[in-house]
Parts: sequence; structure tokens; C-alpha cells
Amino acid sequence: MKHPAPLAALAFAIGSASIAQAEISSTLTLASDYDFRGITQTARDPALQASLDWESESGFYLGAWVSNVDFGPDTKSDLEWDLLGGYRGSIGEDGGFDIGYVQYNFNPGGDKVDFGEFYAGVSYKAISGKFWYADDFSNTGLSATYMEVNAELPLPNDFSLVLHVGRSDGDYWDDAYGDGYLDYSIGVTKSLGNFALALKWIDGSDLSETDGTPGDVFTSEGKIQFTVATTLPW
Repeated sequence: MKHPAPLAALAFAIGSASIAQAEISSTLTLASDYDFRGITQTARDPALQASLDWESESGFYLGAWVSNVDFGPDTKSDLEWDLLGGYRGSIGEDGGFDIGYVQYNFNPGGDKVDFGEFYAGVSYKAISGKFWYADDFSNTGLSATYMEVNAELPLPNDFSLVLHVGRSDGDYWDDAYGDGYLDYSIGVTKSLGNFALALKWIDGSDLSETDGTPGDVFTSEGKIQFTVATTLPW
């Protein structure tokens, strides 16, 4: 399934900008499941994902990202395409920051759940944290927040240990489920030539309303996720 319009538009904007010392790359990912903050977006089926990214030496960046989704037989959305932009920089020798905005879109004619999020993050060596805020989460008119902490610790032979914990909260989650929820993951990554492999266990405080749903739509039950990614140009 293809949706070239946002990628083409981004490429045209980048080419028109003519900003020197910029870098364009694209990442292709095959995942056993599209996980979004502990909740499957593909009913635990595989996902094919692609991004187009532009970054200048000044720290400004733009990006576009696409993936298949599966929200169940009663919905029309089967493709997600996101646009984002931001600015990142260094704090001293070992720290950094990242601020920006991402717009989540779904294929034309699909469900009206498009929405945007602002984000701000900081990092120090192997540890990073990020805060996300949406004033109209999933086009419901209700706000939502997400706070996450991540760590990537190098291991021998190009392996890394990756750890993640996140908390979804705000009016949207209070209204839909009575409270927010926690998600976490632990896994390993491996660099293998031009490819990055990742194997993770993903779980959290389950949203009982979606556990056991037909076809595993939106389930937050624990799972193993495997991904293979490569970034072009090699």
C-alpha cells in the first residue's frame, strides 16, 4: 500500500529550500507489530514503515513517515502518514535537547482521528526523556500527555540493551478508560552491516477494555516485537 503524496511534498519543499550543508535520508522498517505506547496499531500483524528525513547542520529538521494500520473491520483507516518538524541541539559535551511538532494523519476517506502533538526532550549520555502534549487527542477535543524515559546501553559485539518506560495521561484517558496507563519495554538491538535488528518485550498496565477484543484490535497485552531497519543511503 502506497501513499506518496506527503513524501513527495516534503521532498519538493526540501529541494526548494536550497539550504546548504543539509542531509537527506530514508529509513525502511519491517516490524512484527506496530506498537504505539504499548498499544498495537496493526492488531498484532506485521507493519511496513518508511520515513524521509531532512536535517540541517544548524539543527532544524523535517520528516515524513508512513505505516499500515489496522483499527478493525468497522473503521476505514488502513494507512497512517505523519509529518513532523523540529530543532535539536547540544547541551555541553554529553547532553542534548529536541523540540518539535508531529501531525498524525490517516488515509483520505478514513476515520477522522487526525491530530497533532508537541514534544520536548532532553538527553544525557545514554539516558533520554521526552514529554508529549496533544490538545485534541485523536480529534476528540480532549487533551492528552505522554511522558517517557529511555536508555540505550552498549554491550559487546555491537549489541545494545534498550529500556523504556512511558506514562499516558490526561483528559482523554480519564474520559475513555477512567485513568491513564503505563507502558514499558526491555530489549536488545544489534547492528549487522547496514541493518539494525531489535527484539523487545513490550508490556504495561493493560487497558482491560481493549484486552481480548476481536482480532486483537488496540490490545495492550504483553508481546514480543521484532524489527529490522535500514537507513539509506548506505
